[in-house]
Amino acid sequence: MPTGSGWLSPAGSGRSLPGRGLLLLTVLVLLEGTVFRLGAASTPDVSGHDTKDHHKATAIGHNSTKKAFPVLDLDYGHIQTPFEISLWVLLASLMKLGFHLIPRLSGIVPESCLLIVVGLLVGGLIKIAGEKVPPVLDSRLFFLCLLPPIILDAGYFLPIRPFMENLGTILIFAVVGTLWNAFFIGGLLYAVCQIQTGNSSELNGLGLLPCLLFGSIISAVDPVAVLAVFEEIHINELLHILVFGESLLNDAVTVVLYHLFEEYSGVGTVTVMDGFLGIISFLVVALGGVLVGAIYGILAAFTSRFTSHTRVIEPLFVFVYSYIAYLSAEMFHLSGIMALIACGAVMRPYVEANISHKSHTTIKYFLKMWSSVSETLIFIFLGVATVDGPHFWNWTFVTVTVILCLVARVIGVVGLTYIINKFRIVKLTTKDQFIIAYGGLRGAIAFSLGFLLKEDHFPERNMFLTAIITVIFFTVFVQGMTIKPLVELLAVKKKQEAKRSINEEIHTQFLDHLLTGIEDICGHYGHHHWKDKLNRFNKKYVKKCLIAGERSKEPQLIAFYHKMEMKQAIQLVESGGGVKMPSAMPSTVSMQNIQPKKLPPPKTVERALPQLPKGREEEIRKILRSNLQRTRQRLHSYNRHTLVADPYEDGFDKFILKKQKIIELENKKC
Repeated sequence: MPTGSGWLSPAGSGRSLPGRGLLLLTVLVLLEGTVFRLGAASTPDVSGHDTKDHHKATAIGHNSTKKAFPVLDLDYGHIQTPFEISLWVLLASLMKLGFHLIPRLSGIVPESCLLIVVGLLVGGLIKIAGEKVPPVLDSRLFFLCLLPPIILDAGYFLPIRPFMENLGTILIFAVVGTLWNAFFIGGLLYAVCQIQTGNSSELNGLGLLPCLLFGSIISAVDPVAVLAVFEEIHINELLHILVFGESLLNDAVTVVLYHLFEEYSGVGTVTVMDGFLGIISFLVVALGGVLVGAIYGILAAFTSRFTSHTRVIEPLFVFVYSYIAYLSAEMFHLSGIMALIACGAVMRPYVEANISHKSHTTIKYFLKMWSSVSETLIFIFLGVATVDGPHFWNWTFVTVTVILCLVARVIGVVGLTYIINKFRIVKLTTKDQFIIAYGGLRGAIAFSLGFLLKEDHFPERNMFLTAIITVIFFTVFVQGMTIKPLVELLAVKKKQEAKRSINEEIHTQFLDHLLTGIEDICGHYGHHHWKDKLNRFNKKYVKKCLIAGERSKEPQLIAFYHKMEMKQAIQLVESGGGVKMPSAMPSTVSMQNIQPKKLPPPKTVERALPQLPKGREEEIRKILRSNLQRTRQRLHSYNRHTLVADPYEDGFDKFILKKQKIIELENKKC
């Protein structure tokens, strides 16, 4: 904590100076916004009176005296909205910067908790100042402006291979688990509300459908909260992709259940036909969102094929196509989150093959910056909205809701994992199940869905919002603050940051082809078989249409080498030449993205071996020779008397000299 002994020492005092300066700057920003707000309250009236007086003077016939020309004027109403938005963004950025200047504090408390506390303090200061707290976490603002950058960043940089390998497990947790949580929480809440107690008589009129509606809102795991907490604890890739994938894919279930129970809560009854239509609606919402995202992703990739002469607008296509995909899905009440995930995952491999290195860097850092600012604003706005929102506190309803959320999550994870482990090769251990259950965090999506409810149709809306905020605070503060010590206590495997080498790439591809061949021999069409079919279709048709130039015809190993070569070139530039470049012949295809101007075509180098029809084997040999252990080439035939040498092997001249000396010695003996 800041009051520790380290902060009382001179060194600690020196380290706290940037934090104090940042705190002072934040206070000045808040005071500036307050002063302008107070000034703006009187400015429109004055300007309005001046305008009226001017018109009156004009109507009378210019009889009034001429006023002096204003040297300095204040018109805050003209720039109020963009100015306040800028202040909020500046506050969020300063808070994020300040937390990382205090490593002891950020190491104990998650960033999301600190941001919510900042929001509570800002909302409290606004109320103390006598001003009306602005509705910062409006549902339209959240769903249309703050949420898309976070989901696009997650979808564009989604690790495709682990996601697809665990897709079945993720879908079971996202679909079956969310349905279980919604009906378990909603059903037991309805049962508790029917118990006749004197202190909770207002709960007796709560029907089954409103309880199920509340259960569908509070049951979904929030991707923003999961990202904020799991990225700080550096959990291993399997657990991260399971919990985060569940939080992304349960959006379709939440959307369908929300609209279904919202529509039929007024009617009071749901028939079997309505349930059947709800299942069809779920398929339409989920698959429709994926289809919309895939279409816009293909369009973005196809557009990037023609941007070689206009590199400056390449990142724009990625952002615009993705956002249009999200808006198009939301327009038809499809899953906008799944549309963004599909759009980012589909476009990335083709777009990165077409765009320049500078555009790739722009996309990467702009998405990270945009998503980070949005995430910070969401948690701050959540704290501000808590201060402002109309609350109706009911101890029974709130307490039972928190308990049921925990119980439903544990039972759902344990029960579903028992079934899933029967079909998984790598089983989920008890520690894994605990982290998955404990990592089911709720966040601003649940609050925004509850905020969308109309108080005319749902008189218990304020009680729902109070319970939702309590569950969010409990999961973010209690579970979010204790999950890191529990991970260390249970010795859960952490994420290992390691760069993938060509050796690993070769062995990964070798195992994929080997398993595909085994499946073909056994007559079993598993996921390796279909993955191989998809890769063949991608290479034969899709790459030719979406990737420009020779990059579409490159072998996969060559393409991976080009990517590694690009990374090493970037490291060389950033470090000022301290990184050693590979000894292999540089790739002109990958280096063209680094050079701002077109280079003249390189001179053709004669090959010792002729070009074979199936690919560039000789270039692969050169790459392997410079990156793997140096071995001799595979020979077509072997004879101890006639050993054919490799013309590219080091020491070839020495080998020829030794062979000549041996021949001369044999001739002398004869």
